[in-house]
Amino acid sequence: MIADDDEKWLAAAIAAVKQNAFYMQRAIDSNNLKDALKFSAQMLSELRTSKLSPHKYYELYMRVFNELGTLEIFFKEETGRGCSIAELYELVQHAGNILPRLYLLCTIGSVYIKSKDVTTTDILKDLVEMCRAVQHPLRGLFLRSYLAQVTRDKLPCIGSELEGDGDAHMDALEFVLQNFTEMNKLWVRMQHQGPSREKEKREKERNELRDLVGKNLHVLSQLEGVDLGIYRDTVLPRILEQVVNCKDELAQCYLMDCIIQVFPDDFHLQTLDVLLGACPQLQPSVDIKTVLSGLMERLSNYAASSVEALPNFLQVEAFSKFNYAIGKVVEAQVDLPAAGSVTLYLFLLKFTLHVYSDRLDYVDQVLGSCVTQLSATGKLCDDKAAKQIVAFLSAPLEKYNNVVTILKLTNYPQVMEYLDHETNKAMAIIIVQSVLKNNTHITTADEVDALFELAKGLIKDFDGKIDNEIDEEDFQEEQNLVARLVHKLYNDDPEEMSKIIFTVRKHILTGGPKRLPLTIPPLVFSALKLIRRLRGGDENPFGDDASATPKKILQLLSEASTVEALSDVSAPDVALRLYLQCAQAANDCELETVTYEFFTKAYLLYEEEISDSKAQVTALHLIIGTLQRMRVFNVENRDTLTHKATGYSARLLRKPDQCRAIYECAHLFWADEGENLKDGERVVLCLKRAQRIADAVQKMANASRGTSSTGSVALYVELLNKYLYFLEKGNSEVTGDTIQSLAELVRSETKKVESGAESFINSTLRYIEFQRQQDGMSEKYEKIKMEWFE
Repeated sequence: MIADDDEKWLAAAIAAVKQNAFYMQRAIDSNNLKDALKFSAQMLSELRTSKLSPHKYYELYMRVFNELGTLEIFFKEETGRGCSIAELYELVQHAGNILPRLYLLCTIGSVYIKSKDVTTTDILKDLVEMCRAVQHPLRGLFLRSYLAQVTRDKLPCIGSELEGDGDAHMDALEFVLQNFTEMNKLWVRMQHQGPSREKEKREKERNELRDLVGKNLHVLSQLEGVDLGIYRDTVLPRILEQVVNCKDELAQCYLMDCIIQVFPDDFHLQTLDVLLGACPQLQPSVDIKTVLSGLMERLSNYAASSVEALPNFLQVEAFSKFNYAIGKVVEAQVDLPAAGSVTLYLFLLKFTLHVYSDRLDYVDQVLGSCVTQLSATGKLCDDKAAKQIVAFLSAPLEKYNNVVTILKLTNYPQVMEYLDHETNKAMAIIIVQSVLKNNTHITTADEVDALFELAKGLIKDFDGKIDNEIDEEDFQEEQNLVARLVHKLYNDDPEEMSKIIFTVRKHILTGGPKRLPLTIPPLVFSALKLIRRLRGGDENPFGDDASATPKKILQLLSEASTVEALSDVSAPDVALRLYLQCAQAANDCELETVTYEFFTKAYLLYEEEISDSKAQVTALHLIIGTLQRMRVFNVENRDTLTHKATGYSARLLRKPDQCRAIYECAHLFWADEGENLKDGERVVLCLKRAQRIADAVQKMANASRGTSSTGSVALYVELLNKYLYFLEKGNSEVTGDTIQSLAELVRSETKKVESGAESFINSTLRYIEFQRQQDGMSEKYEKIKMEWFE
């Protein structure tokens, strides 16, 4: 309803403007000055309305403004025809109403200035003072806007055709400042016009008119003769005085932004303390973040675009001034939320990284200021504040692309302490990803210690609690990052590398039961990699007290808190594999006692922790395979371990698994590297024992009518292949007769029932035929007859 009324009132006012403009134009065409003034005054009277909203009033004003341009030209022509400009200036002051009178006065005043019949300063002072007569906020604001518009090209600036003697340019400056001051007062007063329930609407309307006030500052920035001294001593203090004293949120926020945007960068830099000094005096509701970020961004761009400007930043101590000002703002605005204060320091940090990228002490100082502010709030529960902290901590990472540089910032980890668990973990992921993405080299134990302290959100459970709600796939991905990080740690110096491993171990072991199975293996393999590096040199090149010896590193891995920790967190299969890897490394270093100790631990783990039958089969084959490669043991130790392995094989749950494990144990009695590791008789004993188990499997298969004997026949064929292997290796206890006997057994069992192992049998047959034709093998295979498959 109100909008409809607005449209009606605007339409009526525009109609009246058009009508009076028509008669004014007709009077101008006939050179009738009296009627031209009469109808122009009537046209201008439409601007006296109080019914229109600011938006609609602006539309009406623009209609009138366009018509006043015609009137101004008419006044110029009249003076050319001999009419006294001074008399015209007096004549328009006889208009009946103050508002039309002042519009006409501004119009003729602009012509009067151009005529140079009087000093420009006198006219400008006269006009700006007389405009005080209109105190209605909306009407006064547009009137002064018109004054600024018609005089902006007629100011007595240095270098202009209207330049006067002496300090005329200062008079122009005073005129613009005075008009700005009055316009701002009128603009601020608009908020009090009307009922309080419409305050939000009025603020929106005021916001639409802000450029009318801001244009004055733009004019000021364009005035010739306004140098740094005048700006520092006159312009900026006068503007800031008005900004602070108006105590209006909208005006303060907008005008501070105008100051930052319209005046030159070097002016801001040289008057930084004055501009920043006003910030704590602004209203608490002012979005000071926008103001300061705009200023710092402007100066950052200035520094980036001009190398010559950088010394000026150091000279004026820009960083110190910004840091002090932000501290004062935070202190003054007691209700400023944590997110707001963090955002302020984020802008300061970005400014510092752009302008003072080589000053890590400045960067650390910003972090320290943020810590001081956060110390009053404790851990951040506000999501917005936490996100700002992540952005705050990410800024140096993105700038330097080097975590080693970040580790030099002493306050960096202190800021992370204020993050909750989830956000801390998110930040830890960002840090680790930066190391991996940028291929950052972490080369000292101290750096590793600091890095893992930053990444502890990924490495340990906070408050001893496990987050059971986390997605398993996400958890695996996170721990994979930690594993990759461990493999990135390297130093050419074995002594320092061993310190790195000890440091990693200290942090890794703080992980919970879900993490250890994923994080201990990379630690172990990193240690084993170092052992391989040391193996080629002296056993102890650094002295008895050195930590970088294979024996000491292996002893570290043998301790109960390292690999054995996995058995305590339901990961015995992983622990067993690692024990066997360590045993292999100890064997390569010829450390018999250490090797035996790792096998002992593996055996205990197998006996006490691995109960699943399939897991037992897998574990036993790993044990047998590793033990077969051991060359460091004396006869007694080797026999003890071998006896244990064959005993485990015989106690497996399923007969086929027993058979396969026992024939694999045959390899424990035959090694190519040494004669003392070749016992052909015991090899055959293992194979015969495996065959007896295969016979038992076959009997059970035959006893079950209709049941395929695929599994049992396959066992026979597998045993046949084992016999062939040892035959080729030169085991004199394996004879062609033995193999022929087993082959006959396979043939007889195959005839009884379709075994399903024909492909395996045929492959074996082809292999035998091939070997019979090879030089050096024909003698070994001559007793094996082929016709049994025909």
